[in-house]
Amino acid sequence: MQNIHCTSRLRAVATVAAMLAAAGLTACDRPESSQTAGERVDNATARVEQKAREAGRDARDAAGTAAQTTERAAADVSDKVKDAAITTAVNAKIAQDSKLSVMRINVDTVNGRVLLRGTAPDATASERAQQLASTVDGVVSVDNQLVVSGKG
Repeated sequence: MQNIHCTSRLRAVATVAAMLAAAGLTACDRPESSQTAGERVDNATARVEQKAREAGRDARDAAGTAAQTTERAAADVSDKVKDAAITTAVNAKIAQDSKLSVMRINVDTVNGRVLLRGTAPDATASERAQQLASTVDGVVSVDNQLVVSGKG
């Protein structure tokens, strides 16, 4: 029994000795540093500060991009609302004219440019629809593509 106890102890000592030898060999593979511990800490601190500055710049750039995207989206929505208001106003003016029919005239507006498509009973009515559309606030131009049908 004493022999087994001695063998176990010898095995433990051999294992510890092997681990210490491996650690010593690993340390031999590392290049020697001439820096003091304080210098290594200072260098690590400088690297962390540089990374923090880079992260700050990246965050500012991302925030600026997001703000520009939001502004563009808001402008697009505003333009669409303006165009819808112009279309509604042109349709209302055409509906009030006894010679024109909203059912026969399709009004589309993009960036303040009004497109009239459909039919008009005569050339005078077509010109009247164009004139009515051009009087609406916000209209930049009117593209009159109405076809004179000759039917009233």
